Amino acid sequence: AVSWKLGIRYYPINCTTVFGEKVIKPFIEDYTSGRTPNPCIICNRSVKFDRLLYLKKVLKADYIATGHYANVVRLDNGRYTLKKASHSRKDQTYMLYALTQEQVAATILPLGGLTKSEVRSIAREAGFTVAEKPDSQELCFISDGTYADYIEKQGIAAVWGPGNFVDEEGHVLGSHKGIIHYTVGQRKGLGLSLGYPAYVKEIKPSENEVVIGREQDLYTRTVICKDINLMSIASLKEKMRCMVKIRYQHAGQEAVIEAAGDHCIRICFDTPVRAAAPGQAAVFYDQNDCLIGGGVISELN
Repeated sequence: AVSWKLGIRYYPINCTTVFGEKVIKPFIEDYTSGRTPNPCIICNRSVKFDRLLYLKKVLKADYIATGHYANVVRLDNGRYTLKKASHSRKDQTYMLYALTQEQVAATILPLGGLTKSEVRSIAREAGFTVAEKPDSQELCFISDGTYADYIEKQGIAAVWGPGNFVDEEGHVLGSHKGIIHYTVGQRKGLGLSLGYPAYVKEIKPSENEVVIGREQDLYTRTVICKDINLMSIASLKEKMRCMVKIRYQHAGQEAVIEAAGDHCIRICFDTPVRAAAPGQAAVFYDQNDCLIGGGVISELN
């Protein structure tokens, strides 16, 4: 409807197969392995921008344009990066950290300097019905129920069944309904009465156990990341001070990052960070709110 009103061509592209292979399959594998994935990050790099870049070349277009809230910046070193959007609450640079240099260089992001209300106002004045469309809140491929319900409906043999809640010493505290139902830092839905607020501290898939701790047990100072994608720099040759976000809604904390082996980075936070979850992304920003890069949390020390 929007394309018709604007008088531009519209091409629906079938990405079902690649979406299943690149997004849904790893999503299920991560949860059944005790990790907390972020499928939107994978989708942006391996489906959305990958297909858009291909179509840009086929259609001989000048640029890719999307509605993400971020700003494309070309640095003095010749590399491209993304800067946080003006509307900080809607900023999506965290979700875009894994994009390649080729993908970012080919992209324009017209909403980076606007607030969501301003965008809605522009769309309303243009007569677009999508101006009143609610914000998306959940994963696009899960229409009803929880992500755990979705995984169970896939009928995958590797989905773990009930097991034990244990404390850090291994003492059994109760029974859980399957590790896919839990993530690090979770408090609600545990069904435990221990006389103190209980949180998920760790998930052990090999033992089918969920380790329970107190609030203070959720904090860690050192995090190791793998599958690194650097944006503003080509490589991390020496220690670098930056701000690090360990989840989308995290405000970010000051830390020092350094290379830690092949395609890995060690993050040492100035003050311990709460509920860093293996599988989630840790994303690094410089003092100008530009992406340095990021990676997938693999270890907590």
